[in-house]
Amino acid sequence: MAMPTHQRSAPEIVSDLFLQTTTLLQKEVQLARAEMSENVATAARGIGMIVAGAVLLIPALVILLQAGVSAIVERLGLPTYWSSLIVGGVVLIVGLILLLIGMNRLKMENLKPSRTVHQLQRNASVASEQMSQSHERRRAA
Repeated sequence: MAMPTHQRSAPEIVSDLFLQTTTLLQKEVQLARAEMSENVATAARGIGMIVAGAVLLIPALVILLQAGVSAIVERLGLPTYWSSLIVGGVVLIVGLILLLIGMNRLKMENLKPSRTVHQLQRNASVASEQMSQSHERRRAA
């Protein structure tokens, strides 16, 4: 059984093209919003890590400086200033590591909607290909 072919007019094709393009753009905007929500959650976790690192640094510095300096002075017999530098340096390194981890999670490349950008590039490529095929068919006719 043969399928009936329906020849669409140019205005119908253009109207359909605009409708599909509008729908596609709406879907892409929805995808971008969803991806940005995920990225904002990742940024919030990064900020949480920075805050946690900063909160832990303050009491850690106080406690470690007091106990560590005393222990080094008693056990190793080092002067107080050397003991203070050793303990303070260790706490500083731990704090910097936590801050760097948090800052790494806030980089712009981690926040951009890469899946949406990739999808938009694919859509543009497909649309361009379809337009060129349509143009070639019209020229052939």
